Amino acid sequence: MENFEEQLRNDLHQFLQTLQEVDERLPECPDVEEKWEAIAKAYIPDGIREFTDYPSVSLGWMMYIGMAVAKMWDVEWEIYSKIEDLYAYMRDKRGYDAMDEYIREEVLLLEGEAYSALEKLVGECASRIYNALRRQNIEPGTKDAFNSYVACLHQLYLFGAAIQLKRMGYRMTKM
Repeated sequence: MENFEEQLRNDLHQFLQTLQEVDERLPECPDVEEKWEAIAKAYIPDGIREFTDYPSVSLGWMMYIGMAVAKMWDVEWEIYSKIEDLYAYMRDKRGYDAMDEYIREEVLLLEGEAYSALEKLVGECASRIYNALRRQNIEPGTKDAFNSYVACLHQLYLFGAAIQLKRMGYRMTKM
């Protein structure tokens, strides 16, 4: 499973670098990374329920969540870090189906072309990850299928955060 997650990481990293959405060296943000486990536990029941009919949504929403948490970290972490369930906090603003719009409009404050461009970018990343997952030929409903799904979500969360950190001006360069 580690090998699969590493493949996902490398593929997303290379893809997003060619689009200049992330730097060669990915940012380190322990506060955002520490929220992953709690967010994943809260998200997985909704994500799995949606996966069969809407796999790209189920995957892509996690990238939006990573972006939102990075933005929250930059703006008001003293407040947001104390919210027990950040996922439910975001989901409950407009519901699961409109969580992407909520994050783009009210957290990331995007509109116009930037709003549409991010929707396209997240869709492309989710499709790439879904295709990689399908190529694994894992039997649905198995422990391997679950672990692979979680690996996909993890990388999308981390890259969502990395994209947002770069957009806010954080750069990781060799010293």
